[in-house]
Amino acid sequence: MTCESLPASELQHRKQLRTVLRKRRRALTPQQQRQAADKLSRTLQKLPQIQRIHHIAAYVASDGEIDPSAFLNWAQRNGKTVWLPVVCDNHPLYPLGMRFVAAPQPKQRGHWQRNRYGIAEPRSRQQISAKKLDLLLLPLVGFDRQGNRLGMGGGYYDRLLHRLNFSVRRPACIGIAHRCQQVPQLISASWDQPVDTIIAV
Repeated sequence: MTCESLPASELQHRKQLRTVLRKRRRALTPQQQRQAADKLSRTLQKLPQIQRIHHIAAYVASDGEIDPSAFLNWAQRNGKTVWLPVVCDNHPLYPLGMRFVAAPQPKQRGHWQRNRYGIAEPRSRQQISAKKLDLLLLPLVGFDRQGNRLGMGGGYYDRLLHRLNFSVRRPACIGIAHRCQQVPQLISASWDQPVDTIIAV
């Protein structure tokens, strides 16, 4: 269900839903998180296109998000280049508020910093245009069976996906989440951008 502009009541509902779903994923035990991360890694490794792609972007898990690091470590061991987002609000060169830089190797330390949200980011200066990525993995706060997605509300990925829709070349965009983050139905706003598919484990 889509509407051009959401009424105040629906915006409040989305805010409350984010709170509930974030609490739900944070309630998962460390063992459940590890099991989900391992299952996600195995699922992604079986994607039909995975052997032929080279550039993969994902994120550093926080706030109970499903952790893609097991898959990213596998990708690096198998010759893929992994890229991670860096927040750069109000930067004239990055109007989307986000750019992608090379991820450190798993054993590298001291190559990280914290952004204003407290999330770890690489210090790397090597970066890539999002349209040159082969695969983009997005964290979700919520999703429904129709493929609608709910993010954290900052709009970073919505702006990115909107820009990619006008690119001749774009990566496969996959939203990933825990199964407990699924809801019966999400009402999407005009600014919400869909992903190609959602993987929940």
